[in-house]
Amino acid sequence: MAKKIAVIGGGGAGMMAAYVAAKEGKQVTLFEKNNMLGRKLLITGKGRCNVTNNCDVEELIRNVTHNAKFLYSAFSEFSSKDTIDFFEKAGVALKTERGRRVFPESDRSVDIVNALRKAVKDYKVKVINESVSGVTNECVVQFGNKSEKFDSVIIATGGKSYPLTGSTGDGYKFALNLGHSVTELRPALAPIETQEKWVKNAAGLSLKNTDLICLVNGKKIFYERGEMLFTHRGISGPMVLSLSSVLKENDFENAEIIIDLKPALDEQTLDKRILREFEFDKNKIVKNVIRKLLPQSVIEPFLVLANVNGEKKVNSVTSEERLRIVKTMKKIKLTPKAYGGFDEAIITAGGISVKEINPKTMESKLVKGIYFAGEIIDVDAYTGGYNLQIAFSTGYLAGKNA
Repeated sequence: MAKKIAVIGGGGAGMMAAYVAAKEGKQVTLFEKNNMLGRKLLITGKGRCNVTNNCDVEELIRNVTHNAKFLYSAFSEFSSKDTIDFFEKAGVALKTERGRRVFPESDRSVDIVNALRKAVKDYKVKVINESVSGVTNECVVQFGNKSEKFDSVIIATGGKSYPLTGSTGDGYKFALNLGHSVTELRPALAPIETQEKWVKNAAGLSLKNTDLICLVNGKKIFYERGEMLFTHRGISGPMVLSLSSVLKENDFENAEIIIDLKPALDEQTLDKRILREFEFDKNKIVKNVIRKLLPQSVIEPFLVLANVNGEKKVNSVTSEERLRIVKTMKKIKLTPKAYGGFDEAIITAGGISVKEINPKTMESKLVKGIYFAGEIIDVDAYTGGYNLQIAFSTGYLAGKNA
């Protein structure tokens, strides 16, 4: 009789694990408490689903922020190339965008979800839409008022981010009851709230080709050029989400975030450019001339930061005021106050200790027959498709070895 495998969690890692185990000829039951598989996947990448990053294993490893070495085997067994091949063979055309990010050509995450659902269905995986209440050391899964014995159990319940999609941290409880350790959990790839209140005046403003730098005790811990946006309480966007993976909350009081609005120009070149604009429009007021250099919604808070009267005529601006405009364009300072919570975070940092999982199989080192896959493990990466690749790679390894 075929070996019986239970997979708990119907996200990217769970569906990949179930598909691989069933393809190996095992009898697979997939438990998903939502009435739909892949619910969280549907909202990733703003509904476009950044499915992986088109790079080699070494580059994948470089973009993992916690416990990268643990993932060598998983990435080697199932790389981003394998992910691309899997979806293209399933009929999903893919495209690679800036930063090697891979999306479905349709820009519809539902195409990715449907491909995984079809793979699960084609290999006759039994799907049970009920909450699992517990897992025992003997691989007994408890759900509803029932329980069922399996040969192996793969726990792929995700983290605690976006709890409305079903990621409520159930798997951590199962793991603790099995004797596993769970490292500190915190929101990751999350927006950052700032102490400065002026940001709300620029809320919704998206900046491109901007430099974001973070210093802790004067030492640079992060630098990236790209996109970000202002929110009512702080900052968000791709660069900020990446910063949130590096900046620890207990460093906030010693941290300084710097935004360079004109990274392509040094101060001297920028000053000449502003001087040219001022000479050309010397009878206009400052805020109307600054429009040529900055987005409209940031001008008012920018001039307050630069301590320059926006209603003043350009021909009466002093060289000292002009210098303040230059310096503020090159260096807007923000002070981090808090991260957005689990309801705003893309992923959860922390999880099952990697010391207690065999990296070559994803099997528990403590309980035979128990496997882990995806976000529940204490590994996470920058934004750019890396975290979904972790889900697919660990799911593949768990499914193959279970």
